[in-house]
Amino acid sequence: MEVTKLIICKATPWFTLRAGVMLVMFSVFSVMFYIDGTTGYRKKNLEYYLHAAFEKSAQDFKEENNDGSLTPQSWQEFASKQAVNLPSDPTLLPIGTKMPMPWPDILSDYEQMKPGQPHLLWQKYTGENRMSDKVAEKPFDAGKIREQIIVFYICLSLVVSTLFLLIRTMLRSVSADSSALTTASGKVIPYEDMKTLDLRKWDTKGIALIDFDGSAGSGRARVDGLTYGGFNKENGELAEKLMSLVRANFSGEIIEYTSVEPQTESSQAPEQAEKENPKNLS
Repeated sequence: MEVTKLIICKATPWFTLRAGVMLVMFSVFSVMFYIDGTTGYRKKNLEYYLHAAFEKSAQDFKEENNDGSLTPQSWQEFASKQAVNLPSDPTLLPIGTKMPMPWPDILSDYEQMKPGQPHLLWQKYTGENRMSDKVAEKPFDAGKIREQIIVFYICLSLVVSTLFLLIRTMLRSVSADSSALTTASGKVIPYEDMKTLDLRKWDTKGIALIDFDGSAGSGRARVDGLTYGGFNKENGELAEKLMSLVRANFSGEIIEYTSVEPQTESSQAPEQAEKENPKNLS
């Protein structure tokens, strides 16, 4: 019985879900690398050098008060003349960083410096200034900062590519009726133009290749059943129905994987018989 119903296979949830996950993943990576390359690593550098100033201030306080004669006034005068040891390259620091940078005011406070616990002062300072109290083992150089920007552009290109692929696929479809197959790219291939139907990857990957030559031109068409239609029984196994319709109207050569079964020993003329593998699509 000739099948005349039009079958249309649109983008499957299998494809859109995976493409969506990739889009989110690349987008998150892009944001992370952009932040690190533009501000993140620079802020961490500033925190590194500020933390070093806190450690140095504790040593200086101890040395200045070695004989016990240090007073709040003399310490404040000493601290006011000190500066954070920053790198000479301003691009390694946040934009607008004051250079030279004096010690933070907290380091001029004699009473807070007296206990000799710079880590507590650092925690207090970072909490008040919304900074991280965890300091990098070493500062980031210009090369490391530049790497983040390079990777950002790579991730951004992947975001654009994935978004383009997702939108294009969702706007496309594969369809077939009793006269022709229409591919995802819009190519209409009449069945009489089809010469070879390669189904060797249909059972495992949902991919069929069709060689054609005729009024539609010549070339090879690719049908991706996992991307268009799908094999989900709850959704009607549209990809399988579409391929069944193509096969019902196809008269050329079909290529499928086969298994070899030997004849029994009692056979007078041993022969090899090829038997098609049964499909097991779900």
